[in-house]
Amino acid sequence: MDYKNPKLIIESSQLTPGKIRWRSPSNIALIKYWGKYGQQLPRNPSISLTLSQAATDTTLAYSAKQSEKEIELDFYFAGESRPDFALRVEKYLKTLLPVFPFLGQLHLRIDTNNSFPHSAGIASSASAMSAIALVLCSMEQRFFETLSDSETFYQKASYLARLGSGSACRSVYPHVAVWGETGEIPRASNLYAIPYAEQVHDIFQTYHDDILIISKSEKSVSSGAGHNLMEGNLYADNRYLQARQRMDRLTAAMKSGDLETFGQITEAEALTLHALMMTSNPPYLLMEPNSIAAIRKVQAYRAETGHPLYFTLDAGPNLHLLYPDNIATEVKTFIRSELTSLCQDGIYIADRCGAGPEELEPDLGTN
Repeated sequence: MDYKNPKLIIESSQLTPGKIRWRSPSNIALIKYWGKYGQQLPRNPSISLTLSQAATDTTLAYSAKQSEKEIELDFYFAGESRPDFALRVEKYLKTLLPVFPFLGQLHLRIDTNNSFPHSAGIASSASAMSAIALVLCSMEQRFFETLSDSETFYQKASYLARLGSGSACRSVYPHVAVWGETGEIPRASNLYAIPYAEQVHDIFQTYHDDILIISKSEKSVSSGAGHNLMEGNLYADNRYLQARQRMDRLTAAMKSGDLETFGQITEAEALTLHALMMTSNPPYLLMEPNSIAAIRKVQAYRAETGHPLYFTLDAGPNLHLLYPDNIATEVKTFIRSELTSLCQDGIYIADRCGAGPEELEPDLGTN
């Protein structure tokens, strides 16, 4: 697959200032993507739930370029200039110049905000990079009308999001997404994610994911560094085989609505992910004492009530609590009474499976 297109050059008469805005959600992987090769390609397939409330809102304003810089970019996060984030985004946009050569004609200003803490293990890079990829595809459609077909639009957005952050490719689809080649899902690809909501039981369309913010601090080891450390991990090859086997079992459970098997595999994946961190060289630990305390409380609650409340974690200390809608009242009471005391400032995010990204009207009153 090659999206390079030197013809995507804006005629000077069309080059008038404008804005495009997308809101793109985070996602929570059930089978974890941990280990990559080449240009952000996964060592094993993964499947995720697309969230609703944990999201990035990104506006791109463009106008004629005023300098000779390859990419002319101003970047603002939560209203403040962030040179560190700008460098990463600028590097990403430079890699996309063969795909979107018109980026070299423009002055770009990106304003972005998160509804949740960044760099804390809630897949902020997934929501952020998918939002940027969607904005860029909308720019292509606005100027050239080459992405009118919805399937083509989102597949390209997923492909490009992957180049910015692997897990971002899953965030462009609603409810459930699959990324990575697997024999049980013929359409699955390493190059982009595919929508998978229609293949699973209806119960997952409204599944809850309440996120306990154990810590809002930035991680001591980034996900990118963690992926690189997998290259020397003694357990890597067995892990990739294990992930494929679990993927087959989990997708079967999600098709049938088998919540017990779903939960058991999801929790095992979370603990495996953190075990891989602890067996890296050098080893590192991202869970906090309150992460473990919360896990024990969830296990005790499940044993006492029989309710299918299960946990998972991404590469960070914050716990995701997964459960069906029919026990929401009871679980939220449990969270408020037993778990918020373990959260930093008592904060948790009440989230659930969502309808995916949304293009929004830009605020015309800002830059």
